[in-house]
Amino acid sequence: RFAKQVQFLGVVEAMITLLKRFFVENWARKLLSLILAIVVWVVVKRSLIATKTISDVPVRVINLNPGKTIEGMQANGILSEKVSLSLVGNRFMLDEMGSRDLEIVLDAKDKPNEWIAVIGKKNLVSLNPDINLEKGLSRVASIERIIRQSKHVKEKIPIIVTEPIGEAPKGYQYLDVFPYQLNLNVEGPEETIKQLKNGGGLTLTFNLSDISVAELDILQKTEKRHSDEISFFVPNSWKKVMVPGLSETEMEIDDPQAKGLRIDFARQDLLPINAPIPVSLFFPAEGCSGINPETCALVANDFVVKKNGVKMITQPLFAQGVSRKFLDLVKDRIQIAITSSLKGSPERLLWNVQLMCPQELEDRFVAKSMAELSAELRDVQPSLREDYLRNRFHSYMNSFRLYTPGHKKLKLAIRVDGNAVLVTPENYP
Repeated sequence: RFAKQVQFLGVVEAMITLLKRFFVENWARKLLSLILAIVVWVVVKRSLIATKTISDVPVRVINLNPGKTIEGMQANGILSEKVSLSLVGNRFMLDEMGSRDLEIVLDAKDKPNEWIAVIGKKNLVSLNPDINLEKGLSRVASIERIIRQSKHVKEKIPIIVTEPIGEAPKGYQYLDVFPYQLNLNVEGPEETIKQLKNGGGLTLTFNLSDISVAELDILQKTEKRHSDEISFFVPNSWKKVMVPGLSETEMEIDDPQAKGLRIDFARQDLLPINAPIPVSLFFPAEGCSGINPETCALVANDFVVKKNGVKMITQPLFAQGVSRKFLDLVKDRIQIAITSSLKGSPERLLWNVQLMCPQELEDRFVAKSMAELSAELRDVQPSLREDYLRNRFHSYMNSFRLYTPGHKKLKLAIRVDGNAVLVTPENYP
């Protein structure tokens, strides 16, 4: 056992002696060799030549002739078309290089309207201060591009504000957007501008889902009158459009009329009508031999009462899908008309809600709405605003419905009993 311990200690001493010789003896020479090896490795690595293809390199044109531009060129001189370059140079530099580090610069000075640009190393510019193309780039495979200069023009392009997409916030219904059309001042190649104008201009579409209930609730509380009709003025961040061929980013709409751009909503609350609704029979000329004023008449009951010789519904009814302003204007002109069906049995009776003298009501609605506008908004496309308000009135007419106090659409049961036409509600109250 003792012999084994002596043998182990001998091995350890031999290893220590060997390590001392390796690291301590001539240590300065060995350290210098290590440093030289590292330097050689770095130099060799940095001097290796490689080839790399970089795609989507931007092209900038400078010194264009006055009044000239190039189709697809942005305001900063960058062309919409990018190119791919095959580069030969230092491998280390090429590995670190991307399309964002480079730019091709073409000089159009004294060039004709159409010329062939030969893109080589002399046209390549580094956008990265850490990349030295003169030292690290050996060669660029030449490519050719045809450059056509066009007349630089300025024009107004129409912007059509389309019907919004998405859903209106809960508790509100979408009414309309105004103004319907704006203009955008643009400048660029004559061909691109003509193409935009001939194509009908641009479109601007909003998403109703981007508007929150809280935003409309706040606006409703700030409305002084008719708070069931709310105008959401479009924020400036939404007043932008893409202009193909002129810009890769959205352009802000510079039309002064865009200041009044708004989306209108109405509350979906039930509004009390607070007025009796006359009920009458209408007899179409076709088929009047069976049902006519001589063979039948509307009979009063608990629901349809007779007052001053007029049959009317005096029970409380409500309206939905309209504004309080509209309802206050038309409530005394509402009538329920009952008529026989022209198809099928002539004794099958239909009913409909009508507004008497709707043209007069429409004119009054427009005049009242215009009078309530601020002076600033009244000047925003006044001719289009009148059309907008008339469309609003028609929209209210089409969506007008009668509701019971129980928040249900009014349903009437109408039948002929001998010479009597009887009208009773199916779901009232």
